[in-house]
Amino acid sequence: MNLADYDVLSFDCYGTLIDWESGIGDVLGAWAADAGSPMSEDELLAAYAPNEAQAQQDSPSMLYPDILADAFGRTGDALGIPVTPDWSGRLAGSVPDWPAFPDSADALASLAEHYKLVILSNVHRAGFAGSNRRLGVEFDAIVTAEDVHAYKPADNHFDALDAILDDFGVPKSRLLHVAQSLFHDHVPARRHGLASVWIDRRHDRPGWGATPEPNGDYGFAMQFPSMAEFADAARGAHGNA
Repeated sequence: MNLADYDVLSFDCYGTLIDWESGIGDVLGAWAADAGSPMSEDELLAAYAPNEAQAQQDSPSMLYPDILADAFGRTGDALGIPVTPDWSGRLAGSVPDWPAFPDSADALASLAEHYKLVILSNVHRAGFAGSNRRLGVEFDAIVTAEDVHAYKPADNHFDALDAILDDFGVPKSRLLHVAQSLFHDHVPARRHGLASVWIDRRHDRPGWGATPEPNGDYGFAMQFPSMAEFADAARGAHGNA
């Protein structure tokens, strides 16, 4: 793969650019500690992950704060720990507070010199707007779950991406999808015939974290442990190493 052969980069945001595991884990950890549970953050995230995915599948038009609250309640039921309205509200309202990974803003600024940048996000518009202030770049197009009334790995985001490429006048072969989640992004990217890059944020941690294990065919052309290393490779491909 030559990274200079692409004109558009589409990104997953949460898990790739924004550290959603820290954001969710902070609330789950405080809740579990308040209940006297000894579960670790990774154990809590592993318990939470399938419940968020199921809530999204069950209610594809539900706004993401309500998905968070629903998934939190399901997780509490599974673990036998009550989730009060106060706790569910804390998680539901936490998206704008989730931190960006330290390398995201600089990497995006560098990549914007060579590519159009598109977001395919599983959150709502207001939540992404809060996150975007942390990322510090102007994306050329933004697709949220609120816009397409569905959550990845459903096809809706990627169908919308096809229309964006038409507006850009860019063929699909000149788009590269960049994402951490094999489950949410690389499986549907494969279905849609897109080349993709895996930003393996959990390369130094076991398990799947807040993301379910992938349950379909997936693949990726390149793999990087961080956005910084991906941006460095892109600069090198464009002769700016």
